[in-house]
Amino acid sequence: LILTGGFVQLLAGFLTFRKYDHLGGTAFFTFSALWSSYGATRIIAAAGNSEGFTAGSVAFLVLNAFLIVLASTSNVVLLCMTLAMELLTICFLLFTLEKLPLPFEIAMLSIFSIICFYGATASLANNMFGKDLMMMGTPLFTIESPKKDTKDPPPCICPKSHCTSGLRTIADLLNTGAVCGVPTDTVYALAASCKHPQAIEKVYRIKDRPQEKPICIFISNLDQLRAAAPPISPLLWEFMENVYPGGIGCIIKKGEWLKKLGVGAGYSRVGTQDSIMIRVPDLTVLVHLIDMTGPLAITSANPSGEADSTHHDMVISRLGHKLEGVLCDGESDEVVASTVVNCTKIDESGITIVREGCIPAGKVMQIFERVKNR
Repeated sequence: LILTGGFVQLLAGFLTFRKYDHLGGTAFFTFSALWSSYGATRIIAAAGNSEGFTAGSVAFLVLNAFLIVLASTSNVVLLCMTLAMELLTICFLLFTLEKLPLPFEIAMLSIFSIICFYGATASLANNMFGKDLMMMGTPLFTIESPKKDTKDPPPCICPKSHCTSGLRTIADLLNTGAVCGVPTDTVYALAASCKHPQAIEKVYRIKDRPQEKPICIFISNLDQLRAAAPPISPLLWEFMENVYPGGIGCIIKKGEWLKKLGVGAGYSRVGTQDSIMIRVPDLTVLVHLIDMTGPLAITSANPSGEADSTHHDMVISRLGHKLEGVLCDGESDEVVASTVVNCTKIDESGITIVREGCIPAGKVMQIFERVKNR
């Protein structure tokens, strides 16, 4: 009985700690120790060897008094258990002093056993099944914790990228002419619909971007480009098939075919007068978004001249007050932007690396040489 009672209390303590109820766990461990000590003392303690148990009883009395105060803020069962434990500890103390009345001991043990049995059973059942199957009672007192500082609401709409509703929200904003922050397969970017030239103009103002710097476009797959039927040589097609989707953007000659691609009214605001950079991102979330909006005008989501944004929190803190929305996707896959390749004279003189980014220039040239030799 002694070993069983101590073991049940110990098991209840472990389960309570696993539920992060440190008060309940401490109480059960304390009760397990006292239960076992009391039983051992009753069996093996002799008149001349009880001084240590007497000192231990006093220590338990002090400790349990503290547990009583804490238990009053937890639940009724734990409070009753700590009160019964205090009386039982007095029994323990009186026994070591050889002044324990037998009826008092029997009454206290009976009360304590009933409460312990119910409390341990309720704790085991509630923790094992994750439900309040057995009532533990409400606390006598509640301690109001100081209110945590609430974060200020974000300055714009910030849906999660893994939610379909989040993609729809950002797509609807872009389709109505808004500018939003979006994740890419490299770093975060500002996106505007190519159907809304005023939105592309707004991108320039948000970034404080020089007007002479062109903005590229993103499409969701190479088949979209084929359907627009641009005058592209077989070599360039082969090169693009080897670098798309991914962190390489190709600058090609501009033409009316862009309107078939879905660029629409934003034709004059993307690229230069003669050329445009097109990229197919290797990010499912962004590809789905482009399928919902059509081609997007894209530029990195940072004030002009500053470092790229590699997390949606950076976009929100730096530019959120100027944007209608930010699609939150956590940490970006890269810390630098894409590599830009000029392919306008690919058949005459090959390609030129305009900007080396996440894909090394050497690797891009290897791809081109392999394609050209084939």
